[in-house]
Amino acid sequence: MTMEIEEVMQYLPHRYPFLLIDRIVEMELGKSVTAIKNVTINEPFFPGHFPGAPVMPGVLILEAMAQAAAILSFKTKNYAPEDIGIVYFAGIDGARFKKPVKPGDQLVLKVEIVREMRGIWKYKGRAEVDGVLAAEAELMATLRDKPQA
Repeated sequence: MTMEIEEVMQYLPHRYPFLLIDRIVEMELGKSVTAIKNVTINEPFFPGHFPGAPVMPGVLILEAMAQAAAILSFKTKNYAPEDIGIVYFAGIDGARFKKPVKPGDQLVLKVEIVREMRGIWKYKGRAEVDGVLAAEAELMATLRDKPQA
């Protein structure tokens, strides 16, 4: 199962500059997702992180993993876009940053569900560039109802 940006935007509340998923290239419901983030020099964080040596902030790599995990959870639960709630971080464990992510890189995000128990989801995530591990972490999140307008 794949998803282009238009469908990704139906499942995530994030918008520029915080939408960090460009495409879903593979998804096995209840198991795993592989997503793409194309990193460009036009990203709003590069002028300040770091001038002359731009590097994608690690926390945004983790956020990109979480966004991929959220889509996987919504699709696994078979939520329609109009019924979607919000996935909130509940914890991050074992975050490790192995390789800087720079402008021009294509970040490949691989997230798998470890378990879901009483509304708490646990995932294992990896971010790779050209097949080389850039970051990894265990993520925990909770799915909450859509806020009322």
